[in-house]
Amino acid sequence: MAYASAELQTSIFQTLTGDAALLSLLGGPKVFDHVPERASFPYLTLGRTTVVDWSTGTEDGAEHILTLHVWAKGGGKVETFAIMDHVTNRLHDAHLPLTGHSLVNLQLQFAEARQEPESATYHGILRFRAVTEPVA
Repeated sequence: MAYASAELQTSIFQTLTGDAALLSLLGGPKVFDHVPERASFPYLTLGRTTVVDWSTGTEDGAEHILTLHVWAKGGGKVETFAIMDHVTNRLHDAHLPLTGHSLVNLQLQFAEARQEPESATYHGILRFRAVTEPVA
């Protein structure tokens, strides 16, 4: 199951970093698994992933809950929403390529935008649910 999750994260990363419109919204290639020191706002991070066995009596499968984070400052909540909307439109119901697995579905489950307490930073949270199956 972990392998499918790594493939899914790689495919999401490649999809987002290959999207010129998103990179324009972010002001450059600022999609990170680990944020570099002194990264400029706005940027997007790949957050927590939870994987659960989704196998049936006859077929193997995995459910993945993936969280993406949008971090913005200067443009505030409007900028945060614009990035969140673009990422959602790019990933919701997307058919992303995986090696050794097939992506059954990828759907947005939850979205939230808020200002961080005692900070000028805005934080957007996108939680996606994906189901994968191994390729026979």
